[in-house]
Amino acid sequence: MRVLERHRVRYWYSAQHIRGAQEWHDAIGRALHVCNWFLVVLTPASLRSLWVKRELAFALRQRRYNERIIPVLLKRCQFHDLSWTLGQFELVDFTGDFETACRELLRIWGIEYEPEFAAAQSKNKKKKKAH
Repeated sequence: MRVLERHRVRYWYSAQHIRGAQEWHDAIGRALHVCNWFLVVLTPASLRSLWVKRELAFALRQRRYNERIIPVLLKRCQFHDLSWTLGQFELVDFTGDFETACRELLRIWGIEYEPEFAAAQSKNKKKKKAH
């Protein structure tokens, strides 16, 4: 998520954006209605989650998510078990090289990937110019 933040990609993630006593069902529903893209993170645990299945089914029915669903393979799994439709989308595989996967994900959105080291150097150069 640091990579998304560093590249100024706004995101909504239930584990971060739902507070303790908040109605999580309603919070997820509100997020699904305002997000422009839908990323489904694929792991053995997510394949077993009824809520991940429901959220993906919702996204598949929404016209605004046409060509805007991105399966993200975080851990090797039989992701077709979640939905037979996942094979039609461009999958981003994070099970190999992290930077390659980041570059691929950001490319989908037309954003050039900047490695963390390069981003820190760029910030330092800007600070020096400001003085």
